[in-house]
Amino acid sequence: QVQLVESGGGLVQAGGSLRLSCAASGRTYSYYNMGWFRQAPGKERAFVASISWNGANTYYAQSVKGRFTISRDNARNTVYLQMASLEPEDTAVYSCAAAGTRYSGSSLSQADRYDYWGQGTQVTVSS
Repeated sequence: QVQLVESGGGLVQAGGSLRLSCAASGRTYSYYNMGWFRQAPGKERAFVASISWNGANTYYAQSVKGRFTISRDNARNTVYLQMASLEPEDTAVYSCAAAGTRYSGSSLSQADRYDYWGQGTQVTVSS
């Protein structure tokens, strides 16, 4: 089992920045690929970004490419999502998730690849 706890959400004005954190505990976190997803009210959960177990490969949704950066610190068992140039359309609950290393690249954009999920943190961007 891997337990995931997100933090760092909040209210920010359009154009602002936030950094989300996802702290992992339990089974060896560094053996998992990690992803961030988001779900806006009335919408389906959507992929945001993923990072390979060793941090060497990242993958982003087109809507956030160039604005968001995913990273990880395996020594701290933490994955981050740095968000810049935020837009009201970025308002959502953001959740991190862990996937086994049998998946890679664009396949990590699919939610069913992930075995463990956090509870999520709310991000609200005001116009």
